[in-house]
Amino acid sequence: MSRSARLLLLLQALRGRRRPVTAAQLADEMEVSERTIYRDLAELISQGAPIEGAAGVGYILRPGLFLPPLMLSEDETEAVLLGLRYVDQRGDNVLIKAAAGALAKIGSVLPPEVQTALAIPFVMPGPPGRGFPTNKVPLAQLRAAIRSQTRLAIVYGDEKKQRSERVVWPVVLGFMDSARVLGAWCELRLDFRTFRTDRILSAREGERFPGRRADLLRRFRAHLNTSEGSVAPDRI
Repeated sequence: MSRSARLLLLLQALRGRRRPVTAAQLADEMEVSERTIYRDLAELISQGAPIEGAAGVGYILRPGLFLPPLMLSEDETEAVLLGLRYVDQRGDNVLIKAAAGALAKIGSVLPPEVQTALAIPFVMPGPPGRGFPTNKVPLAQLRAAIRSQTRLAIVYGDEKKQRSERVVWPVVLGFMDSARVLGAWCELRLDFRTFRTDRILSAREGERFPGRRADLLRRFRAHLNTSEGSVAPDRI
C-alpha cells in the first residue's frame, strides 16, 4: 500500500469514531507498526487535519475542513475552484472573505501539477452579477437566525411598497444574479415563501422554531420541485 493510500485509510479510520482511539488499536487495524501510525498522524496534522490527542491516551478527529493533496483529483479541484469563484462574484462580504481564505488554504496544499489550475483555470463562472440592492437587515443576521433555528418577526415591503408583518422560520439564503432571497416557512401563509432580502425592512429574533432545520430544508426543496423549480418572492 502506498503512503498516500495509507494516510487516506488512517483518516477514514479516525472519521468513523466519536471517542479517542490509541495508536496501538489503529496499528492493529491497519496491520502496520505503531511507529508508522505515529509518523502518519504527524504527517496528517502537518497538512491541516484537526487531530487531537497524545501517545497512550488516544487520538480523535475534530470537526473541520481538511483537504490534503491526496483528497482532490484535478477535476475535483476545478469544481471547488469554480464554486469559490462564483462565491467571489455573487456572495456577500462575509462569504467573499471566507472564499478567499478557503482558496488560500487549498492553494497551499495543492500538488505542483495542479497549481496551474489556480493561475490558468480551465473553467470560469459566467459574467458577474449586475449589482445587488442594499439590505436594511444584514445578511449575517439572517444567516445567524438560520443556524440557530430562530424565528424572525419581519416587516416586509413588496414590489408595490406595501408592507406586511410576518413571522418566518428561516431555512436558507439564495444568491441569484441580481438579488438575494431568504427561503422560509411563513406563519401567515402557512407555507414556504421566498423573501427578497433587500425588501426585508426589519427583523427581530424570537424563539427557536420546532423540529430540525434539515427536515425543513428537505420540505422546502420538495416545495420548489412542485412549484416548477422556483418560488416567486412573496407578495401581498
